[in-house]
Amino acid sequence: MSSSVAPGGNRSFPHQLNQVTFTRDTFTSAFVKNLIVFVLWLILSYIHSTLVSTFFRHQTFYEDPRYILFIHMVINDAIQLTVTVTLFVSSYIFYKINVSFCCLLILVAVFTTRNTPVNLASMAIERYIAICKPLRHSQICTVRKTYKVIGVIWFLCAAPDITDLFVTLATESLSFFHGSVLCLRQNVFKDPILALKRQAFDIIYFSFVFLTLIFTYFRILFAARAAATEKMSAQRARNTILLHGLQLSMCLLSYISPSVELVLHLIFPGRIREIRFANYLIVYILPRFLSPIIYGVRDKKFRKYFKMNLLSNRCREKLKKVTPQH
Repeated sequence: MSSSVAPGGNRSFPHQLNQVTFTRDTFTSAFVKNLIVFVLWLILSYIHSTLVSTFFRHQTFYEDPRYILFIHMVINDAIQLTVTVTLFVSSYIFYKINVSFCCLLILVAVFTTRNTPVNLASMAIERYIAICKPLRHSQICTVRKTYKVIGVIWFLCAAPDITDLFVTLATESLSFFHGSVLCLRQNVFKDPILALKRQAFDIIYFSFVFLTLIFTYFRILFAARAAATEKMSAQRARNTILLHGLQLSMCLLSYISPSVELVLHLIFPGRIREIRFANYLIVYILPRFLSPIIYGVRDKKFRKYFKMNLLSNRCREKLKKVTPQH
């Protein structure tokens, strides 16, 4: 995540991308943008909460590493979405917020953003083992090992960026953390070395995930050609990994979005507010719709229980309306 989300103003690009100034949106424009973001957040929050509820209501999902990794990604996406929406709305309501609180929001947003691609790699590996090494799947992919993998994911994704906080604590005065700032990453973690370190880790993480998805996809493809009995299962796994690749591509957008904004600003001068808002929707909102589609709609087992959960919720709501209040 190359920068935090604070599209509350107009970014100008004089010579360097990180030298930014802001002007405020009109009231109507700000109201419409925040309304759109808030409504999308409500829709996705409802979908995510229903997916999580479906998982925890049925024991069968507790024992399947595939669904454990999936629900971890859903919860991670829900946290990431909530934090980025909070940053978005606060940039309009307060414009500047407390530096300490801003640091917390940025770090959580960065951790959860970085978690998603690594979680995708873990899910692809699990599918590869299930299709290519089915006899060893139950031994390799246990529930206990899955939770350990989730712990490793959080450690690997959090450790590099925790150093940003330590460097800032060492280089900035205490009064800085009591002040207020427009909540952008470059306004809080200002050391240029941190930006270079961040870019290096971004390349490492995404190269690892990309190579993992390519490797697992082709191994499953070859396995499907070799084994006639498991062709349908392998085809579904292959399609799932392709969708993971699409998710990864969307995750990549959060890292190249500043450069894309600069190019679009040069092509369409005077439209930077609209560019930044469209960029926010595409980079931070749209990818969150993919996880429910991949498993909540495509996966037969989860879809069955997901529909049952939705129907039971509707029945309870109807009973509440019909039952007389005393």
